[in-house]
Amino acid sequence: MTITIAQNSAQPLTVNRLGYGTMRLTGPEIWGEPANRSEALQILRTAVESGVNFLDTADYYGQEVTNRLIAEALHPYPSDLVICTKVGATRKPDKSWIPYNTPENLRASIDNNLRTLRQEQIQLVHLRLMGHSSVPLDEQLGAMFEMQRAGKILHVGLSNVTREELEAGLQLGEIASVENMYSYAQRTTVQLPYGANPGGEEVLDLCERHGIPLIPFFSLIHALPKVDSKIAEIARKYKASEAQINIAWLLHKSPWILPIPGTSSLVHLRENLKAANIRLSAEELAVLG
Repeated sequence: MTITIAQNSAQPLTVNRLGYGTMRLTGPEIWGEPANRSEALQILRTAVESGVNFLDTADYYGQEVTNRLIAEALHPYPSDLVICTKVGATRKPDKSWIPYNTPENLRASIDNNLRTLRQEQIQLVHLRLMGHSSVPLDEQLGAMFEMQRAGKILHVGLSNVTREELEAGLQLGEIASVENMYSYAQRTTVQLPYGANPGGEEVLDLCERHGIPLIPFFSLIHALPKVDSKIAEIARKYKASEAQINIAWLLHKSPWILPIPGTSSLVHLRENLKAANIRLSAEELAVLG
């Protein structure tokens, strides 16, 4: 199963339809170095060796931790590997999340990502929107498209967007992909300490209409409800974990969804990758909804 990002552009990117999100490779609270650095490096190598050719990262994971791990584990990169990063946010010393999205901020973030990933151009960059930002969307996206014209970015995407923000973004230029929170149990907006996270369900039909891949984040963290016999029953049938069924549900939900389940465990990585082989029936999908 593959999916194509920016399919109507001169340089589309086709990747396998199960990627890997690196956020969990950091220390606690997405801060600092991993507890087991050698395992973190092995996770990245095993993912790529197993056919994963889409990695999601950000220079504010760690800080800079996941970017540096990717470069250490995989550089020089395989020709088919797509590394996607995010800009628009940063962390304060108290570990809180704040906007970092003025044009100057965004340019500094891109340069930092290029440096830490050891790249001359980043293939896909998501502009991470922060609901309480005072910088207008057109000003943020304008800076992104300017860096795209300068050759620092190949494709521009949006992250954490409402339906209205995505519609506005599509009027400003080509949006290659969307990254929103989405899972079996968390489909619409959820309030987190640093603001609202719009759900994937709110933009999925718009993404499908425009041929834009939807990349779910936090697909496992908030995926599994406290009590839900439906997903547990289907997991037992397939002798799989509920996390695996959640990934399979995302893959079945729409051909325009590109899951990127993350983990800091090599065992769980291998389990997650096996979810791509689970074929849910129409009846099972109807039960899950």
